Amino acid sequence: MRRSPGPLAQPETDVTARTASALEAVFDAVVQTGTDAAALLARVAGQGRRPASVDLAGLRPGLHARLAREELVSGAGFVAAPGLLSDVPAWLEWWQTGSDGDVRPLLLDLDPARSAYSDYTHWDWFALPRDTGRRAVAGPYVDYLCSDEYSLTLSAPVRLAGRFAGVAAADVYLRHFEAAVLPLLRRLPEPAHLVNARGRVAASADTAHLAGSLTKGPDFAAVLERGRPGSWRDLRLVPCDGVPLVLVVGR
Repeated sequence: MRRSPGPLAQPETDVTARTASALEAVFDAVVQTGTDAAALLARVAGQGRRPASVDLAGLRPGLHARLAREELVSGAGFVAAPGLLSDVPAWLEWWQTGSDGDVRPLLLDLDPARSAYSDYTHWDWFALPRDTGRRAVAGPYVDYLCSDEYSLTLSAPVRLAGRFAGVAAADVYLRHFEAAVLPLLRRLPEPAHLVNARGRVAASADTAHLAGSLTKGPDFAAVLERGRPGSWRDLRLVPCDGVPLVLVVGR
């Protein structure tokens, strides 16, 4: 039996607001990358040609600045839709911060004959923005592509003349995200965790729902679409103020 969600407790609104605030800074970096990518692609199209991978080097100053500025961001870039570029079938213009603090490129073999990473179109960080037209939080997952770290990837679609051209994205190490939100979750009087649109647990103070696992049952995408609290069985479902995560409270 469904129950009315009732008024939200102040601690819950604090969790959703502060989670949103932490991730909005990352999404701001994603938006800036997307804006730069769309402008660059439009300039190339204005020259009457298709873009090539070398053109995307124009994104590097902005990417380097965002990596230096945004504390939560460990990697950032633009991932081209297959067929966008004239010289290669797939491309990630991706830069990340090394363990010594320097900024370095991600160098991948994307040859479909040799590489397991040549088709990245099925990964949530690419597929969700492509299929929904909205920004997304993917993971956490072990990021074998970039860092071998347990990570979240925040992404948003990039369009050229109304057509999907790829995604702008940024990585956040899960350990850094948990450091920001776990103290908030632990202050709630009931077990609580945060999930993305697919029900993947992004952070948890509930031993029954570990980070990376799936919470089944509720339609979290619908909660995010409505943008207001709801309930499912004995769970309270609270969207995080415009960020695509849902706070789940209760057993």
